[in-house]
Amino acid sequence: MATQSQGHYFVPNPSLYPFILSAGLLVMAAGFIFSVNESVPGHSAGSWMMLGGLGVILAMIFLWLGKVIAESQGGHYKTWEDKSFRWGMMAFIASEVAFFAAFFGALFYMRVISVPELAGFDPEFTPYKDFLGAWPSAGPGGVVLGTEYTTAQFTPMGAWGIPAINTLILLTSGATVTWAHWGLLKNKRSQLVMGLFLTVVLGLMFIALQAYEYHHAYNELGLTLQAGAYGSTFFMLTGFHGFHVTLGTIMLIVILLRSMKGHFSPEHHFGFEGVAWYWHFVDVVWLGLFVFVYWL
Repeated sequence: MATQSQGHYFVPNPSLYPFILSAGLLVMAAGFIFSVNESVPGHSAGSWMMLGGLGVILAMIFLWLGKVIAESQGGHYKTWEDKSFRWGMMAFIASEVAFFAAFFGALFYMRVISVPELAGFDPEFTPYKDFLGAWPSAGPGGVVLGTEYTTAQFTPMGAWGIPAINTLILLTSGATVTWAHWGLLKNKRSQLVMGLFLTVVLGLMFIALQAYEYHHAYNELGLTLQAGAYGSTFFMLTGFHGFHVTLGTIMLIVILLRSMKGHFSPEHHFGFEGVAWYWHFVDVVWLGLFVFVYWL
């Protein structure tokens, strides 16, 4: 078990978890490299290495976070630790903001600068004679529905179907997690659990609808990662956001189970707050996606 404190802050005992987790990451990465070369004799174990590395990673995350939860429930985390956790979470969310800002910046650059410029070159000197300047762009010779051209390589994803429903779902989930937070502050355990349960359900609904949207895009709209600049930016932005929603939903499930076990109090509940901050960040990013990827 970890030591109680050193001076004014808690210092845990040395642990093997970071080293084992690093080894799992190395095995999974090596397995991926080998799986790329599975056609080469002697490299057929790549997939098994990836699965083994992933299993080690998941086991270490489960054990390590379980130890952290035990330390928190044991009363080891005081004011100093609470402040450090908050600053750490703010730094993490700031890095996520920078991550998505880079992709939104790439989308802006292509729509406003590169695509019109490539389409505006002198036909006598450009290798892209059939490049269309309109957005969505399918690249040289590409055309889309809704223009004066008759041949379509893909159909852009409309904003007022599943994307609008998912927007309503995420906005509602932001309200339910806030309602759960109010219940925690008022020490109303039933409101806390119900609010978290509804948030988890809404998160799962969002993931299911986005999976259906991707299936529809690939099989009915011809919209794939190879569909020019529009296809690549569409799947990069929405795909990474969907990955973040999936992680957020998993974290919410953990917080829900902890709440059902009686964890957290009105005075000590940063574990809940950190996940709520992350979920609100995911909501805000989706609003940007809905406006700039689906709508405009």
